[in-house]
Amino acid sequence: MEKISFVIPCYRSENTIEKVIQDIYNFEKSYTGYEIEIVLVNDNSPDNVWDVITALTNKDSRIKAVRLLRNFGQHAALMAGYNVCTGDYVATIDDDGQTPVDQTSILMDKLLEGFDVVYGKYEERKDSIFRKLGTKLNNMMSKSLLGKPKDLQLTSFFVARKAVIKEICQYKNAFPYIWGLVLRTTKSITNATIKHNNRLEGESGYTLGKLINLWMNGFTAFSVKPLRISAGIGVLFSGIGLIGIIYVIVDKLLHPSISAGYSSLMAVLLIIGGLLLLSLGLIGEYVGRIYMCINATPQFIVRDTLNVEKEESK
Repeated sequence: MEKISFVIPCYRSENTIEKVIQDIYNFEKSYTGYEIEIVLVNDNSPDNVWDVITALTNKDSRIKAVRLLRNFGQHAALMAGYNVCTGDYVATIDDDGQTPVDQTSILMDKLLEGFDVVYGKYEERKDSIFRKLGTKLNNMMSKSLLGKPKDLQLTSFFVARKAVIKEICQYKNAFPYIWGLVLRTTKSITNATIKHNNRLEGESGYTLGKLINLWMNGFTAFSVKPLRISAGIGVLFSGIGLIGIIYVIVDKLLHPSISAGYSSLMAVLLIIGGLLLLSLGLIGEYVGRIYMCINATPQFIVRDTLNVEKEESK
């Protein structure tokens, strides 16, 4: 019998994860014919979610648990889960109850039409304005920098075949970006329209800083377009500067009485200096990440595992 693995990164979800697990059990009853495996990854959550996870693993041996040594972020936590899951199909869901687990069947039915990955496309997002904006910007970045198809919507709820997850796990660099890894692994990706639940409690764990780090992981790990854009801006401003110099010389020859424009000169210097520093910072970001990858900075470090065989946790 084929198996569906549910991989769930857990952070500040001690009061919601049990409800999510119950939703998976309800899905199992309605979508028969598949074994179920659940992989919970505690991303060094500051609450007592690990105690809840431990109790769940004691009740059901099909629930595997991984506890990370420190907070590595959602995408690194997913990589930790992918490395221990054994399902023929892998469903990635959130721990806050917003993911409509019962509609995993819709994604699975679409996947079985022949696709490698199916993302849930929400009829109406129940996120905050900040989170909606972040998702929109993330999709725009993926389209322009990672080659995402225009009509494809990427979300945190998706189902993938084992072969895709296996290939994703081959990525060993320090800054994983799941959407980029999926897009570079296969082009057989589509959406299935589903509903979106309200959060059971609390707010999204994604702050502005975490979103910026996530975007940096995306375009520095899988695209050199930012460097090309930086070079293009440099060429553009060099051309503008050349035209400006020619204009100033001609204007001075035609009107010798015109005084030198120190204010405009300082403004131009500040703009050019800022662009230079921005470009250098961008290059430094690439070089720094290359340096950290060369030094084998880990994606994640596992503290403990429960119900995980040794060969699965390698």
